[in-house]
Amino acid sequence: MPNATPNPRLLLIKLGAIGDVIMAVPAAYTMHRAGYRIDWVCGHAVAPILQLYPWIDVIAVDETKLLHSGKLASLRALLSLWRTLAGRRYDLCATLYYDSRYKLLALPVRARRKLILSHTNRATRLLPGRHHTDEYARILAGRPNGEIDGESPTQLPPVPVPGLPPNPLPRTSNKPRIVLVPAAARNLLRDDALRRWPIENYVELARLLLARGCEVILAGGPEDAWASAAFSALPITDQIARLSLLETLALLNSAAVTVTHDTGPLHMAGITGTAIVTIFGPTDPRGRLPQRANTVALWGGEGFACRPCYDGRDYAPCLNNGCIQQITPTMALGEVETLLTALRENRPLLPRIRTPKHTQVGGFVSLEKVRP
Repeated sequence: MPNATPNPRLLLIKLGAIGDVIMAVPAAYTMHRAGYRIDWVCGHAVAPILQLYPWIDVIAVDETKLLHSGKLASLRALLSLWRTLAGRRYDLCATLYYDSRYKLLALPVRARRKLILSHTNRATRLLPGRHHTDEYARILAGRPNGEIDGESPTQLPPVPVPGLPPNPLPRTSNKPRIVLVPAAARNLLRDDALRRWPIENYVELARLLLARGCEVILAGGPEDAWASAAFSALPITDQIARLSLLETLALLNSAAVTVTHDTGPLHMAGITGTAIVTIFGPTDPRGRLPQRANTVALWGGEGFACRPCYDGRDYAPCLNNGCIQQITPTMALGEVETLLTALRENRPLLPRIRTPKHTQVGGFVSLEKVRP
């Protein structure tokens, strides 16, 4: 009896950040369902999440040594990765970066086809206005335009993460649990403060939620510890810098609603069961909001000629992110209450992007005033 044809193999190279990796998981899952075996080179920081998916074989590297250490330490980390990859054969090796230097990571890999993102080649460029998840899937499948039989009428949802650890904060009351992630927007490369909703807005939102009988919990990593002091006068539960990555996922999964801005925890929340309210300004939610039920983005700055200013690599030299500041705590509270009502009624809401009315009206009114 002849041997069965082996499954095709895909090697993904995407080290981080957490949100970018999570947005690529549905594309990898699509390839897995098409019969591919998936190997994924990722950073140590995000590896625990990918290891929860049984169909992904994780090759974890120390991204700090690889990218942010001296030449000798970086070379050692690179050689270690090369030894792991040497001799492996793949049908597709996809390096999901625009920076051509990342091609070095796959240098010893033998593959029928290798690709890296390109700003000049439509087939391997994340097209503006489209969701990153769908774009990764299009690129991996080798479809220049993304069409299947003329169109792609549905978007890929996040892939729910299996096998979460126990909830680190078991429920002790029937109060709606709301998790706030007030800091974040920081990774190994930089601190993206422009996309962070002001900390004082999170504090005011916490006050409003407490007044309505909600349980309020703060979440975040060790680098977010600076945010805790702002909430010291409120009867909230502060779990910033106290949980592991997987424990944070379990906490998010226990929440009725999670509120954050455009950051890694937004996408972590997307692969759990929590409803989501997220605040956007300089980045475009059309490419980032998790496409599943009970997610809503509030996008400030309608009418701003400069919004969105993020081009995939850099922001405008902005000293005041007025776009995101136009989202008020009261607006965020209204979306939380809408989601809580829908959850009580077992009535899932479609993912949606909302622009505050006062942003639109204010812009039009000011234009009318200057007309002669």
